[in-house]
Formats: sequence, C-alpha cells, structure tokens
Amino acid sequence: MLPRRTLLTAPALALAACAASPPQAQPAAQVAAATPPAAPPPSPAPTPSRPQGSFPSYIEGVKAEAARSGIKPATLQAAFRGIAQPNNRVIELDRRQPEFTLTWEQYRGKVISDARIARGREFYARHRALVADVCAKYRMHPGPIMGIWGLESHYGQFTGGFNVIEALSTLAWEGRRAAFFRTQLLNALKIIDAGDIPAEKMLGSYAGAMGQCQFMPDSFLRFAVDQDGDGHRDLWNSVPDIVGSIANYLSKSGWTPPLGWGQQITLPSGFDPSIAGRDNRRPVSEWARLGIRTRGQVPGDAQAAVILPDGARGQAFLVFQPNFQAIRRYNPSDFYALAVGIIGDGVTGT
Repeated sequence: MLPRRTLLTAPALALAACAASPPQAQPAAQVAAATPPAAPPPSPAPTPSRPQGSFPSYIEGVKAEAARSGIKPATLQAAFRGIAQPNNRVIELDRRQPEFTLTWEQYRGKVISDARIARGREFYARHRALVADVCAKYRMHPGPIMGIWGLESHYGQFTGGFNVIEALSTLAWEGRRAAFFRTQLLNALKIIDAGDIPAEKMLGSYAGAMGQCQFMPDSFLRFAVDQDGDGHRDLWNSVPDIVGSIANYLSKSGWTPPLGWGQQITLPSGFDPSIAGRDNRRPVSEWARLGIRTRGQVPGDAQAAVILPDGARGQAFLVFQPNFQAIRRYNPSDFYALAVGIIGDGVTGT
C-alpha cells in the first residue's frame, strides 16, 4: 500500500484547475512521484549545484559525444542554436519541486474531476474507431489509454513550453542528476536526428518530458510508434501516434487481457487490513472466500490484491495483476495507477 507521503508537483495541481494558465507555463504532469516517461525519478532534498565547468564547454563536450555516436552535424547545429547559457528557471523548478503530504481523498480530489472526464469523453467519442484499432493491435483496453492521456496532459491541453534540449542541457550541466539527464539529452538528439520532430518544435516540461503522453526521451525511443504511418513518431500533434504509443508502452510493460486494471469494492465485515497491499496477491477465488465480491465476470484464478489507499476506513479496491503493475510502470505510484483506472473507466463507460 502506498505510503501517505507522496509527491504532487505543480503540473498536477495546475491540471486540476485545467485552465488556470496557458500551456506554456506548465511543466510535465509529474503526478505522485513520477518516473520516466512521465518524469525523472523523485529527487533527494535540494543540494547546491555542481556545474561541470563552463556551460559552453560542457555543451561542446556533449556535441562531441553525440557526433561520435553518429548524430549529424546539421542536427547538432539546429538543436543547440541559441542555447548559450543555462536556463535558470529550469534549475529553480528542479530544486523547488513542492512536496505535499496527501491522503488518497485529497489526491483524487485534485486529479479526478468531472471536467477532465468530460473532456476525455469528447476525445474518446471523436477517436473511438482509432482507439478500438489500437486496442486490437496491442491487446489493450481503452480505459487505461484514455486515463493516462488525460492525467498526463489533460488530452493535450498542458504539455509544457520549455525547449527540451535547453532544459536537459541545463539539468545535465547543473550536475545534481548529471548522468541521468546527459543520457536523456543524447537520446533527445537522436530523436531529432531521426526526423521525428524538428529541434525548434521539441517542447516539453522543465524536466524534459515530451508530448501529450509526457514521454522522457529514453521512453520515446523505446515505446513511441508511428501509428499514422507518416514516417514520424509525433507525440505532440498526432493523435494516432499518441494513442498507439501509450498502448505500446502498457503492452510492453505486461498488460494482459482480458482483465482490466481493477475495481472498487466493499470490504466485508471484519476484513483484516493487514492482508491488504499491492504485493499480497491472491486468486480472486480466495478473495471471494473472504467475502469480497466483484462486478462482472472475473476468472477465479486471476491474481489480485486489495489496496486501501486511505486505510481500512477509506475506499477499497481490488486490483488485477499484472495489469495494475503495468500502469505503475508508467508511474510507480498506487495513487497514480488508481486515478488512471478511475478516469479511464469514467471516460469509456466501463
């Protein structure tokens, strides 16, 4: 069971409001201790920066390494055009990630809203045939795809307005997580070099998460797909590529039909909360013997766990494995995975 202490950074709070400020002002949707593709791993307490020499000399070193790996000179020229100094706003945001102590009730109130679900329903109705084709191809359910799309960018409304190469260069040079961000920077250059997105249009969060599904560059290279067949993997503008890439990510993370992610349940009288928790998996038939009832047809041998995100007096969920864990691969938080499932169900009517 997820500890009550969890991260909810500024993007999630902004997304809850939906239109409090323009998309350019919003970093990535790093909800509940996000990791790639949504965002880099949670940071330790801020420490003084450890710049690796001058910024221009650092960039020259990155260019040299990229060139040795085969990145074309024209790509490097375009990617670093106008980048002569670190972006201090990026450093400020990285060091001041707000940390909150939230209960599940507080968290869901911030990220699960009627407005988000209503917008999701509009998009699902508009793209239902596409989503169905993608789900057939990747053996996915539509709910988690729509849930992640909505939670990460409010269906494209908040995708971030930072120059990704500048942001990643700043964080790699600043030094607190130098190795991680240098790798992301080199991967971002590979994406530009492959022709997926022009350098000047590669915009994202201050931490380098990109597009409507907020992939970090390494996740883009591993999971992004050219669903519309135009020769580019465009997670900024192509709905087919966005939907296909989320589905591919979940599929390769272990999603297994026909089960969904899980469902809310009512605990039987006398239920022992000590047997709850994501890692305490039992067959659904065993949970049934303990008095837990499920909706719909759920195979008795399906592995499931009971999650009590706010303790025994709060809401209870029976989550199915490995599908719940596949969502957590996108963001390793029970709160996040539950929100994705609930939003997706609300959008698709499942």
